[in-house]
Amino acid sequence: MSNNGTAVLAAGCVLWRRSPGAGGPEIALVHRPKYDDWSHPKGKLKRGEEARAAAVREVAEETGMDCRLGPELSTVYYEANGRPKEVRYWAAEACGGAFVPNDEVDRLAWLSPAEARDRLTQDRDRPLVDALMDALHPVPAPPTGP
Repeated sequence: MSNNGTAVLAAGCVLWRRSPGAGGPEIALVHRPKYDDWSHPKGKLKRGEEARAAAVREVAEETGMDCRLGPELSTVYYEANGRPKEVRYWAAEACGGAFVPNDEVDRLAWLSPAEARDRLTQDRDRPLVDALMDALHPVPAPPTGP
C-alpha cells in the first residue's frame, strides 16, 4: 500500500527504557479509552510534517516522555475507518518526562517484552516488540573463514 493520496499516513514508536530493577528493557504501552485498546504510541502526520518528527511528537503527546529515536523498525499497513492506513515505527528510548492522563490516553504501562506482547490488543502490533528486541540485541554474524 503506498501513499496514493488516500492512505492515512501516521508514525509512532516502540518506546522503551532500561528496567529500574532487572536492567532489561521495558516497553511503554498506552491505553486509549475511546477504543479500549493497548497500543504503541502513534498518530497521524500533520500536513507537511516529516514522519520522524511526528513519531517524537506523538510519544510526547501520548506518554509525556521525551525520547531519543533509534532505528526505524517497520511499517504497518491496515484499514481504519474504511481507509488504508500506513504507520511507520521507530525504536525510541525514553529519556525523561512524566505521564499525565488525558482524554486520548488514560493509562501508560511499562512492561517486559513478553508482557507487552500479551497486552497489545492488535496482533499487527506484536511483531514490533520482536523488531525492537532485534534492534537492541542484534544477532551476531556467524564467523567467516577458517
